[in-house]
Amino acid sequence: MARLRSFICYRGLKRPYTRFSKYKRKSFVKSRPHNRISRYTGGEYQDYDHKVHLISKEAMQIRDQALESARQTMVRNIEKNMGKAGFFYQMRVYPHHILRENPLAAGAGADRLSTGMAHSFGKPIGRAAQVYNGQELLTVMTNKDKIALVKTALLKASHKLPCKCKVVIQ
Repeated sequence: MARLRSFICYRGLKRPYTRFSKYKRKSFVKSRPHNRISRYTGGEYQDYDHKVHLISKEAMQIRDQALESARQTMVRNIEKNMGKAGFFYQMRVYPHHILRENPLAAGAGADRLSTGMAHSFGKPIGRAAQVYNGQELLTVMTNKDKIALVKTALLKASHKLPCKCKVVIQ
């Protein structure tokens, strides 16, 4: 199986490509890859004093694997330090954009194996969320005494993302 292509190829913002319809002739994308983010909310929902946001400083596309990795890192760190209660998190972005690749064969005899750029539409290979400057990626609600723990967990989660992020407390 081919290895995953470096994401620097897909990082720039492009026109959102999401057209998937239940009617086959209206659907430009014939198949779509599954979403790798397992949960968008978690923790114990109740009224908390403060919200802590992880905010993007750049506009780019973020692959769903990176978002899931950041979520897992944040939850693991918070649960290790605080337990399963005392916080509620929410993923604020959804990977709608479908990434496509037109694989070109290389080597001797490659002209007979691929279509080159004649039919360069590409096959779906993954999903990405389109993120803009100042957009909230993750939000964690908690009480005042736990803010420092949540802030460090969000900073650790930001290392899993390809963009520069900042943590804002409300």
